[in-house]
Amino acid sequence: MSVSKSKYSERPVTVEKAIPVTYDLGNLAVFDTNVLDKNALDSSNATREETLKELTRDNVQLLVNQILSLPIKTTTESAGGSSGQSASMTLVQLPEPTTELPREKPLPKPKAPTKWEQFAAKKGIKPKERQGKMIYDEARGEWVPKWGYKGSNKELDDQWLVEVDDKVKGTEDELIDPRTLNRAERKRLVKKNELQHKRNLKNQLK
Repeated sequence: MSVSKSKYSERPVTVEKAIPVTYDLGNLAVFDTNVLDKNALDSSNATREETLKELTRDNVQLLVNQILSLPIKTTTESAGGSSGQSASMTLVQLPEPTTELPREKPLPKPKAPTKWEQFAAKKGIKPKERQGKMIYDEARGEWVPKWGYKGSNKELDDQWLVEVDDKVKGTEDELIDPRTLNRAERKRLVKKNELQHKRNLKNQLK
């Protein structure tokens, strides 16, 4: 049996229930404990779908009434774009949920400590405070990343004159371009970090 939209639009916004429903507005939930007609909800009943729609409509109406009773705030924000028009938004602050819902997935298992973390805990070494990823380059007059693309660790690559490090004087690396040595050292550190990362993952799986 089809039901026209006008039928529901003409329904009153007030809904009477023999037993008042309870709400959890934080979860946008309504709990209706009123007794249901078993025969009306039987699968063989031709009006079963209509009965379910009626129940759903009434309970949703009750929920909407409760939401509209909460403090409402209207804000105007720019919609962006070339038109520069603004959009008006109505916001409702929902209360904290009162119903505990089960998790979809189990809690993640704690990660096994790495060798360094085990060593640091044994020796009482506290972790260093994390510094930012950016550093101020006085020559450029701007903030640049410490590593990666255009990182400060690649500053030797762009210099036309590079001083030879005292560490390589008198060694077989003395005649090698310091820029080449710097790139080789970066690659070595990357491979070292990747190898250590694989070892940590392997230890966590044990």
